[in-house]
Amino acid sequence: MSKTKITGNLALAGYNDIFSSSTPNISGEQITEIPLCELYPPEFHPFQVNDDESMQRLVRSIKKYGVREPGLVRPRANGGYELLCGNRRKRACELAEITTMPVIVRELNDDEAIIALVDSNLERREILLYSEKAWAYRAKLEALNHRGAKSDTLGQLSVDILCEQTGESKNQIFRLARLTELIAALIDKVDVKQLAFNPAVELSYLSISEQTAIAEAMAKYDVKPSLSQAVRLKKMKQDGTLTVEAINSVLSEAKRPPKSETTGAMQFRKYFPPDYSNKQMEAVINDLLRVWQSEQTKA
Repeated sequence: MSKTKITGNLALAGYNDIFSSSTPNISGEQITEIPLCELYPPEFHPFQVNDDESMQRLVRSIKKYGVREPGLVRPRANGGYELLCGNRRKRACELAEITTMPVIVRELNDDEAIIALVDSNLERREILLYSEKAWAYRAKLEALNHRGAKSDTLGQLSVDILCEQTGESKNQIFRLARLTELIAALIDKVDVKQLAFNPAVELSYLSISEQTAIAEAMAKYDVKPSLSQAVRLKKMKQDGTLTVEAINSVLSEAKRPPKSETTGAMQFRKYFPPDYSNKQMEAVINDLLRVWQSEQTKA
């Protein structure tokens, strides 16, 4: 089997460009039916495979038409195949109770495998989580750099290639890749919109212990760090003054009522511990009022 050289220009190519036997430098490759039990997920796979409505549509399509586009695999040293492209299709086959899947078997080194995996998912998935983009962009940049990838334009860097392929600016690609420096508790919050993208980028420059303290403070005060707060925390890190106490002081600011604020639960704050959130205070007050109301009814 002839080895195929994957170039940066293959990124975001369509099915015919990647898999068609008419493509010059992959001529001779054949589509083979492989049992699902011999297909293993790749060690690196930042893209989620969820049993959602999109998956159910894919299952219905496969039941009706079969798997219309083959996956891409490479042989594993200890047997079986690493499924680089087609993990959603494999899951859909499992749900459809189909035991085999069409694939193309190709000899690829680690960098080529990463590029193929990332390109396939960037092409196919219309909506990507921040974490998925972040790890995909970082992985592809590293793979291109390992291979010394050059474009047709003299002096163009790997990031320039990725810019052309994704439509993202160079700055945005680097900022997205920064998210991979976040701890899981924070990058997960970015995905579910409990932490905005721009503040998250600033927080990515903090250490693991500092990020952990921020995640704990966010839960404690029920807050999302604003961009200005994130910038201040980063500046404190640079100045060597960032402590757990400082983190709590900054993130608790949104919970401190203005001096003129006397409505609702704010006027009762002096009766509660300083770390109680508005929701916690309101819950206690409501419970007390329910008890009082019950006693008044009995009277």
